[in-house]
Amino acid sequence: MNKFITHHGIIAPLDQANIDTDQIIPKQFLKSTERIGFGKHLFHDWRYRDDDGTQENPDFILNKPEYKAASVLLTRRNFGCGSSREHAPWALEEFGFKVIIAPSFADIFSGNCINIGLLPVVLTEDEVEELIQFTHQGTLSVEVDLKAQTVTAGGNIYSFVIDEFHKHCLQEGIDSIDWTLGSMAEISAYEKTIPSWR
Repeated sequence: MNKFITHHGIIAPLDQANIDTDQIIPKQFLKSTERIGFGKHLFHDWRYRDDDGTQENPDFILNKPEYKAASVLLTRRNFGCGSSREHAPWALEEFGFKVIIAPSFADIFSGNCINIGLLPVVLTEDEVEELIQFTHQGTLSVEVDLKAQTVTAGGNIYSFVIDEFHKHCLQEGIDSIDWTLGSMAEISAYEKTIPSWR
């Protein structure tokens, strides 16, 4: 995956709490174990008026022209709740999102995001509300700086907290398996100390 250092993008406000993984990527589209082909089904039941996905719902935020190129999703608390399906972050990433900002995330969803280089940013309820109000005034650009752990938008700077291990993995563009493989010399040396009978 790509290294995450900073990101500049347009915010798409999805003003709803408790969005679960079945809303992010409905179960009928989970027919592949590869990480491709899910973006077109992101928020399918909200984006389209038909089952085949040929009639866009013009009222849905991601179908509005000003948000077609949005790469930062702004939403409410408990985003990504429900099942542990990895397909939800895959769909968001393939659609073009690099950052998701919310007051809270489901733990497994958050971890799945980090493992593919998608940054979940936790801001307070009041900060998210302020950003949503800014989007009502027009298209809002944002800068996310992982090293400084800041979000800059609407002339304001917001700070966020992230676990140091997750921050390291995102900055280096590695997932948990890559991190483990980086210690293969030590692992091999340890294995050589294990008696053959074990």
